[in-house]
Amino acid sequence: MTTTNKGTDHGSANRRRPWAIEFYGSDVGKKWVMAITGIVFLGYVFVHMLGNLKLYLGTDPTGIYAIDHYGEWLRELLEPFLPREGLLWIFRVVLTASVVFHIHAAYSLTVTNWKARPVRYQSPREYLVANYASRTMRWSGVIVAAFILFHLMDLTFGNVNPDFVAGDVHANLVASFSRPAVAIFYIVANLLLGLHIFHGTWSLFQSIGWNNPRFNEWRRWFAWAFTAVIVVPNVSFPLTVLTGLVT
Repeated sequence: MTTTNKGTDHGSANRRRPWAIEFYGSDVGKKWVMAITGIVFLGYVFVHMLGNLKLYLGTDPTGIYAIDHYGEWLRELLEPFLPREGLLWIFRVVLTASVVFHIHAAYSLTVTNWKARPVRYQSPREYLVANYASRTMRWSGVIVAAFILFHLMDLTFGNVNPDFVAGDVHANLVASFSRPAVAIFYIVANLLLGLHIFHGTWSLFQSIGWNNPRFNEWRRWFAWAFTAVIVVPNVSFPLTVLTGLVT
């Protein structure tokens, strides 16, 4: 005679997954993940832009460019507690993980929305109003992800920059942006990044439940201001090199 351990099978079937996985499996969890990873990304682009502004500070009395000093300072952060570039690699890993989770959460929520509304919008106006933000976020997100990959290959690893010199930030920027096609690509990518930042900043508060009609005007102005603070300097870098103002 054979027996089955129904109690064990039943317990296995009802065994709950870890809380974090359960939370991420819900739409609310994915929205929170998108908001948190979005904050990480926004913080990164803001700090990155501030550092790149040193391109305009020229050289010190010894003839070393300010942005090269800044690059060396980043590589030496927390040294010798961490190995050289150790903190930089921690930042890179955190940023990469944030981008991966952000894209996955966005894709999952998009699929859920498609399944929830299988019927297409009837009027063109209704379609545009309901889908403009999601469509621009989706495509600008894909292009921004491709831009980040190219940016790393161009100015961090030097794979696509024929004049790349490791550690020479100023020379690498000038060499890269002196190529018209690359400079134009950076400008277009940063304009799309601005579109993504605007919609992301606007919807971030709604994703975490901070959505009140009294604050909507403030949210809109904050989204516009933050986008301008990031995009205007970022677009100026390739423009000033391409036009010869920075050499």
